[in-house]
Amino acid sequence: MQDVSSLVAQAREGRPRAVARLISLVEGASPQLREVMAALAPLTGNAYVVGLTGSPGVGKSTSTSALVTAYRKQGKRVGVLAVDPSSPFSGGALLGDRVRMSEHASDPGVYIRSMATRGHLGGLAWAAPQAIRVLDAAGCDVILVETVGVGQSEVEIASQADTSVVLLAPGMGDGIQAAKAGILEIGDVYVVNKADRDGADATARELNHMLGLGEARAAGDWRPPIVKTVAALGEGVDEVVEALEKHRAWMDERGVLAERRLARAAREVETIAVTALRERIGDLHGDRHLPTLAERIVAGELDPYRAADELVAGLTEG
Repeated sequence: MQDVSSLVAQAREGRPRAVARLISLVEGASPQLREVMAALAPLTGNAYVVGLTGSPGVGKSTSTSALVTAYRKQGKRVGVLAVDPSSPFSGGALLGDRVRMSEHASDPGVYIRSMATRGHLGGLAWAAPQAIRVLDAAGCDVILVETVGVGQSEVEIASQADTSVVLLAPGMGDGIQAAKAGILEIGDVYVVNKADRDGADATARELNHMLGLGEARAAGDWRPPIVKTVAALGEGVDEVVEALEKHRAWMDERGVLAERRLARAAREVETIAVTALRERIGDLHGDRHLPTLAERIVAGELDPYRAADELVAGLTEG
């Protein structure tokens, strides 16, 4: 068993091994997870969480690395959660984005962690909210969450980040993909990366047009900016940081940031509660309660809604 209070204290001092162990406890759904979350609760709420999403190949890892550089120049501590697909064999992160951010590996002011989705849809790992709490409590000023890059199911990042950045690149049909994915509804800042390629201006124009066709905005509402970058060369990255800071200031001024964080906490509680209920339902398989209900449905003796009511009643009584 880990000494949680000692790990939390060491994480607050910026010791990467302690942060790594805490996140490992989160990912492994350790029996000590409740103790970890209780210890972290008073220490969180200070970090600015930025989500980066987009189709594979748009340069999310390169852009994330460039943002780390920009924030480190400002003297800020940065945490990165790079969510990768799961290995079908080990269940671990398949790509390991840390390899692509190796230039920051020796920087004590940067903590980078690859996390596996473990089959979780939406481009995020199921443990991402708790891992964000660990990095927040460990003193990170900014936390960058890079999603897996699976395309149309990546909108979940909007529910976990304070600000969502959507990356596109010319020549990849991203305009159509954005419309399909609902990405026009989740982006707070849009970045056309690889802007040194032909078609970058056209991609930005198309995106601007599509944003203009979206829902009407009242005076004072946030209008997502479109920033062109060449992340591999560091070009345009300062403009992205400026756009992020403007969005954060706008949210602070209008109370939007507090609203988003309240909604995020509510979803986190709901997810934990639903998971617990599913585990209890799974326990019912052993006493034939659920299979018996299924047999009655097949026999026409019971409809699925009545069966669900009986199941819930059984859980409540239990």
